[in-house]
Amino acid sequence: MASTAYVSGPSPLSHFKRREKGATFSHQKALFFAYGALRPSPRDLVLKSSSYGRRRRPAPTRIRPFSPVMEWQECSSEIEVDVPCSVAYDCYSDRETIPRWMPFISSVKILQDKPDLSRWSLKYEVFGRDVEFSWLARNMQPIPNQKIHWRSLEGLPNRGAVRFFPRGRSSCRIQLTVSYEVPEILIPVASALKPFLEGLLAHGLERFAIVAKEYQRKIPQH
Repeated sequence: MASTAYVSGPSPLSHFKRREKGATFSHQKALFFAYGALRPSPRDLVLKSSSYGRRRRPAPTRIRPFSPVMEWQECSSEIEVDVPCSVAYDCYSDRETIPRWMPFISSVKILQDKPDLSRWSLKYEVFGRDVEFSWLARNMQPIPNQKIHWRSLEGLPNRGAVRFFPRGRSSCRIQLTVSYEVPEILIPVASALKPFLEGLLAHGLERFAIVAKEYQRKIPQH
């Protein structure tokens, strides 16, 4: 069995008391200050106790306002048309006839005082829901027979471009690209929205090919 040893001896206080009677005043004073230096002052006790009891407050956390970022999608489609670039470009530039061949566009109205601006309306059934949107669009500076592009100023956020590439003297390739902010009502079906809209764009370009041929036949022959 292990034994425990205790070591005892005189404490500094008892040593001070034994020598107190025979010590001179100067010795007593020295011992007093030596012994007193080992004891904390009341002021130190107050400061220490107050510091131990004080807890640091955590730095306030800055709460940033929530700003939802809406999803943008880009859809594109292209087709070859049996008309020259110049004919296809002129036909597509007539914005108010676009509802004739683009299935989901219900109307386009050019502002009389600002012909580069136009008001668009969209009405269509999307996955069993009747949706209707409108926007004001500005036609950007075009490149004749090569590019038409636009962006919305208000309403449904969107932008897009139509590019025309020659395929010989009597045909061209048309590339249509549309970017848009997914409307809140369609966010639950956003993953299926892009292929759905690209199908509509392809169908619209097929109808445009027919309209462009009719447009060409109406051009006076020289």
